[in-house]
Amino acid sequence: MPARERVKIGRNDPCPCGSGKKYKHCCLPGYAPSIDNLWARQHEESDRLTREMMRFAAHKFGERIYEAWQDFNMSDVPKPLEECSEERQIFMPYFLFQWDPDVSRRGTGRRQGGVVARWYILEKSKQLTTMERMFLEQATTQPLSFYEVVWSKPGEGLLLRDVLIGGETEVIERSASRALQQGDLVYGQIWYEPELAVLGSSAPVVIPPDRKLQVIELRKQLKKRIAKQHRYLTPHDLLRYQDLIRATYLGIRDALHAPPRLCNTDGDPLLFHTLTFRIESVETAFDALAPLALGHSREELLDDAERGEDGRLRSVDFDWIREGNRKIKSWDNTIVGHIKISEGRLIAELNSENRAKRLRKEIEKRLGSQAVHESTLARTLEEMQRSLPHQEAADTEARDAEFEAMLRDPEVREQLQATVQKQVEGWVYERIPALGGRTPIEAVRDPDGREMVEALLLQWERHDERDISANQIRPDIGAIRRLLNLASPVS
Repeated sequence: MPARERVKIGRNDPCPCGSGKKYKHCCLPGYAPSIDNLWARQHEESDRLTREMMRFAAHKFGERIYEAWQDFNMSDVPKPLEECSEERQIFMPYFLFQWDPDVSRRGTGRRQGGVVARWYILEKSKQLTTMERMFLEQATTQPLSFYEVVWSKPGEGLLLRDVLIGGETEVIERSASRALQQGDLVYGQIWYEPELAVLGSSAPVVIPPDRKLQVIELRKQLKKRIAKQHRYLTPHDLLRYQDLIRATYLGIRDALHAPPRLCNTDGDPLLFHTLTFRIESVETAFDALAPLALGHSREELLDDAERGEDGRLRSVDFDWIREGNRKIKSWDNTIVGHIKISEGRLIAELNSENRAKRLRKEIEKRLGSQAVHESTLARTLEEMQRSLPHQEAADTEARDAEFEAMLRDPEVREQLQATVQKQVEGWVYERIPALGGRTPIEAVRDPDGREMVEALLLQWERHDERDISANQIRPDIGAIRRLLNLASPVS
């Protein structure tokens, strides 16, 4: 990978560290101040320049900042800028140094800085110091990329690996280094200043390891675009496709800010349905629907049934069970819903729209005119929780407490641990949509797939570390790494 260019500074020029001395008497070998002092001076000067450019932009461009906000978000109706205070951290550098209203939003091609920076340089050319020129050159010519944290020294700095073009850079970073961990990703721009490198700009979003899969897909897409040239990706390519790279960041940002999407084991969104039918006979309905309880005989289902004094069946309830599980291949069967039959009424409860439709179809097929659909009630999880009677809530808490007590039994814990571990290790043979429909054991056979699987495992391990429940059953992710022949991450 070619070295990135730096501003040339003459020996008799003012030293860019801001000391006021000539470069030959300050930061040349033998005269250099400490890195901390150098960083502090350059950081102060960079902040001063940014404030000055903000005043300049407000005077010259006024309300056009909202046009720039639209372009940055690649949307005509983005969330209002006033409601996105944190996002200003990455947007304002874009506005000052990259935004160009004369370039098509999704166009390509290398740009020599944005309109604000060009106007500022034109008007202030004779007043700019050597350091200010260096900052402006770095801000307008260095590409933005996705960087993976190799290691972090909180309050000091980071070692960053460019996920798109490769190469590692140690940067001085006082603030972000406190929040970032190994494996996190940063969308940002590195400035190469005299004697040190810094994050000139970076997004406020800490991108977790599993989102690296989207960045790897972006890398594959960029490589495909230059495939006929038989070369590696370069910083020039990142400048050429900067809008495509930013679009990937926006997609990740919006997904991270979106409310969690809760799904059942079929992958359907959770939406609790209650189906109500009017029926003619409890016996007839039970005989027709009992086969839906896969693996259970008619006699087993009737063990807890209620009968009248004449011996006739008055009520019975049982689970709708089907063979296997779409997501967890180690499961022999899946409870899909619950059916309760009583005199004159059949009520079925399910946790998704698709399951509700399938069961309604089954009931109407098996019972025909002997079952008349009366209503379908759909409720979200929040609505379910609000409507939960006090006694049911207390029962739920009691069941949770009972389960916690069970986990204190070493034998029970050992059995549950073994069951969980079996399910977890079965993951390596499951087809994962995020891996392009491949199984992890297939994906690790190529470099990109291997990198994706490692990112997923790192996110899995981090999730387990955050759960500090005393009796939490935690799978051994190291066993999965051994199955896939992957090394453990270096801490």
